[in-house]
Amino acid sequence: MRIAQVAPLWERVPPPAYGGIELVVGLLTDELVRRGHEVTLFASGDSISLAELVSVHPRALRLDSSIKEYGIYEMLQLGSVYERAAEFDIIHSHMGCAGLAYSKLVKTPTIHTLHGVFTPDNEKMFQYAKDQPFVSISDAQRELRLGLNYTATVYNGIDVSSYKFYPQPDELPYLAFLGRISPEKGTHLAIAIAKQAGWRLKIAGKVDVVDTEYFEKDIKPLIDGQQIEYLGEANHEQKNALMGGAVATLFPITWREPFGLVMVESMASGTPVIAMKLGSTSEVIADGKTGFLCHSVDECINAINKVTELDRYACREYVQQRFSLQAMTDGYEAVYRQILQERFASNGNLRSKAGLVNIRN
Repeated sequence: MRIAQVAPLWERVPPPAYGGIELVVGLLTDELVRRGHEVTLFASGDSISLAELVSVHPRALRLDSSIKEYGIYEMLQLGSVYERAAEFDIIHSHMGCAGLAYSKLVKTPTIHTLHGVFTPDNEKMFQYAKDQPFVSISDAQRELRLGLNYTATVYNGIDVSSYKFYPQPDELPYLAFLGRISPEKGTHLAIAIAKQAGWRLKIAGKVDVVDTEYFEKDIKPLIDGQQIEYLGEANHEQKNALMGGAVATLFPITWREPFGLVMVESMASGTPVIAMKLGSTSEVIADGKTGFLCHSVDECINAINKVTELDRYACREYVQQRFSLQAMTDGYEAVYRQILQERFASNGNLRSKAGLVNIRN
């Protein structure tokens, strides 16, 4: 099967540090290549992939301060994808609503994985293209009132083997928080939980420009380098060690989280997660087995006292069964086959540039 994977240009694929979408796209793309598909990855020029890489800019846009109009590069990329649409059997877009107008203009089907949230503005574009095939990354992410054509829910997956397992936390106990330093990720709540519970907290994550004021006003004054530490951005190995050495990872979100890859990464490291019960968290965490779902700061504090009773081996096994790279790729292959079978049924035949499509591969 000839597949185009279309990634956002903001981060490299895979990302050197933070970047959940780009991590998922990188893992999926390489696994599809290993399974024998012909894959073209449209991403930033510094991306690393087993697939053929096509880019309209040599590096991730976040790293290029000379760029002032990010949307121009997005349009250039999508133009590049869809002028070559006839070369592919499936186009898989991870660009949110950006590719919807383009995908309606070509015969090659586009699968749109929704990694973000709905807003009053982007809802207008989703409504415009609601008959396009969509994949949600959790059932909680779906907004049924929009009437979108959901083909499936495919949970994000990770390469579990790339995460070292920590059967015991560090001798000097601490809590971990990883992710964007932002109000919706609840960094301020993680600090409140640690302070009120009397625990050390280690924080790692990036600060986007839009969240600079939040960091400077609400977070930075609380960082004392002793009880509350901020470690900056962390790469894969650093994240793994930070979460693996923690007694628990805090995930006190304040929004409808579409998925939350850090929860899976923490559990793969052996560390349970204490999260607010919002958005996808009840689908990602097995409450009372791999972590605890809470409704308030007080409940999160109470959960810390119970989290040491959980089996860290069970946390990793849960991820292996439910959120592995293999399970994610199986899910997307099933979606590709379904879309092509439906197209075959409606058109009577289905041919790619190389000949008749083999929908089993």
